[in-house]
Amino acid sequence: MLLDVIQGTENGGFVIIQDTVECCGRQLLQSCIAAALHREEDVHVLAFEVCEEDVRLRLDRKCEQRLCVHNGYTDPLGWSEHPLFTVHQFISEELNVHLSGSEESKPATLVIDSLSWILRHHPPAVVCQRLQELRRGGALRRVVALLHCDLHQQGIVGSLCHLATAVISVVPGDRGQQAVAKTTRRTKSGKVTHEEEYFSVKEDLTVTVESRPSHHGRPQTEEDEREVDPAANLTFNLRLSEGEKEAKEKLSLPFVFSAEKKSALLQPRPGSGRIVYDPDASDDFDPEDPDDDLAV
Repeated sequence: MLLDVIQGTENGGFVIIQDTVECCGRQLLQSCIAAALHREEDVHVLAFEVCEEDVRLRLDRKCEQRLCVHNGYTDPLGWSEHPLFTVHQFISEELNVHLSGSEESKPATLVIDSLSWILRHHPPAVVCQRLQELRRGGALRRVVALLHCDLHQQGIVGSLCHLATAVISVVPGDRGQQAVAKTTRRTKSGKVTHEEEYFSVKEDLTVTVESRPSHHGRPQTEEDEREVDPAANLTFNLRLSEGEKEAKEKLSLPFVFSAEKKSALLQPRPGSGRIVYDPDASDDFDPEDPDDDLAV
């Protein structure tokens, strides 16, 4: 599932890559940029946390002409007289002006590095609203954003992830340089799927999925595979002996009637009553449809 999200098999998606101080997700973000460039898409990067040289690092030189980096790293707050790009320009109208340089025949991908920087200077509700406006604008094929989830309250992280079609949470693994990607994807029909995978990023920014972790990364042992007996260490006995089983089979239950008791109960006895119903003229009774009054 991780490779499907990075390769962008669905149009109009919004992907959030969550990381923490323990495990960085910027390499996956770079892999998304490289994959979009190889799909011959125009890629626009809002760079607030790294410089333009770091964004272009390890990317294919043949595809760099389709990459446009909006430098918000040099002067993110617009303190100089002529800032290149500021955090206050995170408005759908402003971004559409910057995205208008793309060829109309090609789809464009917007990469935000990172949403955490934007959340420091915009209210969460405003950020969610502007992300929705960008997705509805039609000028973008995809939006990919990096989010440092340990810097924000869980409610803010949950609200942003609720807007996303796919969320990749990067956590450290137990296999050296490998990390674990916990991917949650929501399809257009509303179906939600989850998957955990070990992955590694190569020098050319391609992602390799190694395996799926078992028991949160702990290898499964033979003791885990053995069937556990739930009645092994109880202070009372849940099993019956052979004698108890025979006595149970011979026991006559009060609600089970024998053949003799059934025939005795069904035989008519003298003095037994009967219920006779004689409809009068006011009764609306149809003999061909006796259940007419039930409306079935």
